Formats: sequence, structure tokens, C-alpha cells
Amino acid sequence: MSDKQLITKDNKLISASYSLGIPEQRLIFLAIIEAREQRQLIDAKGVLQIRAKSYQEQFKVEKHTSYDALKSATSGLFDAHFEYEDIHEKTGKLARHVIRWVQKISYIDDAGMVELQFTDAVIPLITRLSKQYTEYELKQVSELQSEYSIRLYELMMQWKAVGKTNKISVDDLRRKLGVEPEQYKKMNNFKARVLDHAINQINKHTDIQAEYDQHKDGRVIAGFTFKFKVKKSKEKNASKVEKRDADNGDIFTIEGLNDKQLGRIARNPQFITDYNHMVSPTSAAGQSDSGWEFEMINRLKKDASQFKKRPIRDYLDY
Repeated sequence: MSDKQLITKDNKLISASYSLGIPEQRLIFLAIIEAREQRQLIDAKGVLQIRAKSYQEQFKVEKHTSYDALKSATSGLFDAHFEYEDIHEKTGKLARHVIRWVQKISYIDDAGMVELQFTDAVIPLITRLSKQYTEYELKQVSELQSEYSIRLYELMMQWKAVGKTNKISVDDLRRKLGVEPEQYKKMNNFKARVLDHAINQINKHTDIQAEYDQHKDGRVIAGFTFKFKVKKSKEKNASKVEKRDADNGDIFTIEGLNDKQLGRIARNPQFITDYNHMVSPTSAAGQSDSGWEFEMINRLKKDASQFKKRPIRDYLDY
């Protein structure tokens, strides 16, 4: 495995709380690789260049998508920060650090390139690593399509040696994954739109198979632990093509289903996991159960052919 394909971060950064979109996280990945390729410790004056071509090749996107992603990430990353806690050296008290990722970042449009300078506090967390660090192959997160799945994979990799995380409280987990306070306040929404979707992505696209256990304080879910194991074969199984039963017609149509049945389909946790990516977390459909159900019923009626991960009627059974 080539060093330049490794993402390596201090565990303080792995355990930090921050909210970054996919383009911003991917830009940081490429910047970490670029820093390693320079074969020297970067400093606050060191300028890293990330080109759209690298983004396009690494994450398998179209050329115009890579340009748009870098342009978007430039603004997003400059405004972003992360937080972590440790013991203050002089006082011995718990200190909470709030740190910006970059001190300067530029997007050169015609060149399809970003130039950035990490802040002083970030540099040792990605280059001058102590014994407490986490590393993984970039290709393992290259196909993840959710910012939550990327962060959850990183958190689990911190516990790779034992295959199980410590118990993480709900509030702490939300902060680490970058879930904003106003998002997914109801536990069923948080589990369906964040955890279940992230686990599904991780199991499909990475080298591990993961699941979680929930821990209750009385009747209230207070925290989660995540268990995982490395897959025996890293080769992805070929997708199974659903066979259509000639006697039962097209299994992907909604013919004969009424609104009540479509609503039941839309509320199915597996349906939510399969198609959560179709709506924005900030949209009405992403913020409430009723909004999600209304949106999905309309989409099913308009074009059921876009829902092909499994036969539509399978979602009636739960």
C-alpha cells in the first residue's frame, strides 16, 4: 500500500467535533496526501495545491463536478472550525479548543485548482503525529456519499484494533458526526437518516462490516456502541439483478397501491435508509416524518422507476 494513499490524523482530530460537507472533507483528504508527497513537514507558510483533476480521479466524478466541488469547498472550509478537549498543560484543567482549519484558501477558476494554508494548530495534527493517531486508506472513503458515513468510519477506525468503540453518548455522537442541533431532533429520524444510512454506506463501500447497539437510560436512548469487523474479501460482490416475475407484472411499479400503502412504504425504515440520499437534510422532507412521507408519495407517483434498490412491495412488510 502506497504511503500517498493513506489518510493519517492525530486522534484529537479524529475525535473532534465538526460539521463539514463531503467536498470539504474530500479537499482535506487530498491536502493531507499533498502534504505527505512534499516529503517534508509543512509549516504555516507552506502552500498546498489541490487540482480538480486529482479530485475527479480519486472520487470518480465528472470534470465539471470536480470544479464545482473545489469551488464550493473553498468557501465552506474557510468558514469552518473544529473543537476538541484535552488537559491544559499549565493548569491541569480540562480545556476546550476551537480551531480553524485554514488561515488562507484560494480558488483559481481557470486552472481548476485550490491553494490552501492550514493553520498552525492543524499542522501537527496531520503531519507531526504522536503515538495516538489513526490511519486508513483513502480509497475506503472515496465512494461514501454522506458526510456522516465518512465521520463514522473514521471514528470506528480509531478502534480498529479491538473492533468495537466505547459507548458514545447521543449528544457527543451528534457533535462528532457534525449533526447540527436543529437537525433530526427525534431519535427515529436521527437513527434512520444519519446512523442507519451511514452504516448502510459503510457496509456497501468500505472494507468493514459494521453495526451498532443502543444503550438506554430507562426508556430513553442515551448512547451507542459500534461493532465492526474487516471483510474477508475486499472485492465487492457484483450487484444482484432483480428478476421480474412475468406472472406478477413489473415488481418496481406502484400499480394498484393506494396512498395509504404508499405512505406505509415511505415510513419503512429500510426504505428511508435506501433513499435518504434523495433529499437535502435542510429541506422539509429532511426535517420531519410528515414532510418525508409527503415527498416520497409524490415521487413514487411521478416516477416509481427511480426506486429500484428492491421491489417496491417488499417495503410493505415491516
